[in-house]
Amino acid sequence: MAAFFLVIAILFLCIVLFSRSGSSKHKGNWLQFFSKGKEAGFSIRELEQLRRLVTNCDIEDPASIFSSQKQLETCIRSVINAVRMSGDSEDPEIQDFLSRLFDYCKQLGIRNSEKRAVITTSRQISEGQILKILVPGTGVFKSEVIKNFGNYLTISRPVNQKISNHMEWQGLRVSVYFWREDDAGYVFDTEVLDEVFSKGISSLKVEHNDSLFRTQKRTSLRVKLHKAAFVYLVNDMDPHKMEKAPGLRCMMEDVSDTGCAFRVTGTAPVGQRLKVQFSLDHIPICIPGTVRSVDYLEESNISVIHMEADSLPLATRNHILCEVFDMLPDEDEDELPFRVIEEEADKADRAAPPGETNDQQKKFQEVING
Repeated sequence: MAAFFLVIAILFLCIVLFSRSGSSKHKGNWLQFFSKGKEAGFSIRELEQLRRLVTNCDIEDPASIFSSQKQLETCIRSVINAVRMSGDSEDPEIQDFLSRLFDYCKQLGIRNSEKRAVITTSRQISEGQILKILVPGTGVFKSEVIKNFGNYLTISRPVNQKISNHMEWQGLRVSVYFWREDDAGYVFDTEVLDEVFSKGISSLKVEHNDSLFRTQKRTSLRVKLHKAAFVYLVNDMDPHKMEKAPGLRCMMEDVSDTGCAFRVTGTAPVGQRLKVQFSLDHIPICIPGTVRSVDYLEESNISVIHMEADSLPLATRNHILCEVFDMLPDEDEDELPFRVIEEEADKADRAAPPGETNDQQKKFQEVING
């Protein structure tokens, strides 16, 4: 009996929604809109808000927002513009609704990118791809794809700072792991066919494998971000606290709602707790997290540090996703050269209590220099 009344209630709501929109110029199927919206996990209240958005955005087919990333982004932009005009950016209900829309938009974006990006054979690996080579019983080495021929893959001679570079590679069975940007991680087994020189580089020829194992699929979308920032050690008593004193200067490489990558002088151990601070559209952003991997260039003493973010406040997360989905203004006056950043840092140095800034920077230098 309860199920019967639930069905009646849903049908009644559908009729109400349809009747509200039937006299408008929209000819879309509102019953289909409601059905697809429920399948996507939206509540009745959220669907009513979405119905108004679809109408205001003049979307011809209302149900298309549940399958078209472009149409859904149109609705999200409408919400963001309304928030900017009203000044209600701190309203928890608005931020929660925006977060729900962004979550679904991420699902559509990941689904679309996977249709385009997935590879199935080592013959599709791009030149320049960074590889990690696992030699059973010996260790993990770093390498790079030099050439990709039809019969074999040429990679740079694998290196590991802790292991002698004079080991014999020919005939070894190895496992190869790589992370393909905007896609996922891949693993395959292969055999080293020969040791050669290619493009003047000591290299290996390895056998192709037409059965790649795809792993660690993305759970978020990231965007390239060339922006000056500061990096700090995390105080886990208050990890999201915005620091006033300047930290160690770094340059952002990319950002998502689940992490970021940045370039910094020195290195840091995997597992180290750090946080970065920068600004997006004049709003300060603080991302605390844990170092998951480090790409260290010994010759320049520079690392690209990949950090997994802690759970972020909704407003911060939504603002980052505005950048990911290109919803912030094109001209960002916060794109300041380091010269200007340094001037601001000098002012902060003078304003900070004696010894505070030097102590913070000294502690971080000790970490990244080992």
